[in-house]
Amino acid sequence: MSGSIFPRGGQFLMAAALLCASFGHAQARSLDVHEIARRVDRHYNQLHSLKAAFSESYEGLGLRRNESGTLLLLKPGRMKWEYASPAGKLFLLDGRYAWFYTRGAPQAQRIPAKQLDDLRSPLRFLLGHTELEKELSHLSAAAASNGGYTLSGQPRGQEERVSRLTLTVTADGVITAIESEETDGARTRFVFTAEEPNAALPASTFRFTPPPGVPVVDALPPV
Repeated sequence: MSGSIFPRGGQFLMAAALLCASFGHAQARSLDVHEIARRVDRHYNQLHSLKAAFSESYEGLGLRRNESGTLLLLKPGRMKWEYASPAGKLFLLDGRYAWFYTRGAPQAQRIPAKQLDDLRSPLRFLLGHTELEKELSHLSAAAASNGGYTLSGQPRGQEERVSRLTLTVTADGVITAIESEETDGARTRFVFTAEEPNAALPASTFRFTPPPGVPVVDALPPV
């Protein structure tokens, strides 16, 4: 006599229910990486501008740094990181040059945008027609603790500096965080909040004029 409290038919139905539940859960957590990437593409390709608050943390080479401010994007090719902490720090892409300046510094630095190799430069793919799978090789996806997903890959063209870039995205394809792992072990993480899609941003927002008496130096961007 069987010790089971379920009759044979009940055992079959229970097993089938458990199998379906398990399969459905696995299917929900393993959403196709290509579909997640397409959701990111769709979200950003419909935008012409973007405004968001950001916080930035850096750890590496014996240093730790936390900064914050406002990120502005305007297609095509313009980006501005305006820091509130430390106040007066600026990183700007005007479509032709990348500019680096901190209020009170003796000089402003610039470099042609095409030569830029900066921790913030992976976001440049958002400034044109986004095709995430062309920007990141070896792309993989995983479920994130916030109910969204993480997309990780190797930024093309930055193999010597960045070993992995990880995007945290919502189910709708909105990027809420970016973490960059450098080949020397350093990590930089950006967290984005208060996103304003298609914010009114005049082109003049992305022009940089050095303060009177401050020379412009053509140089590599600071680390």
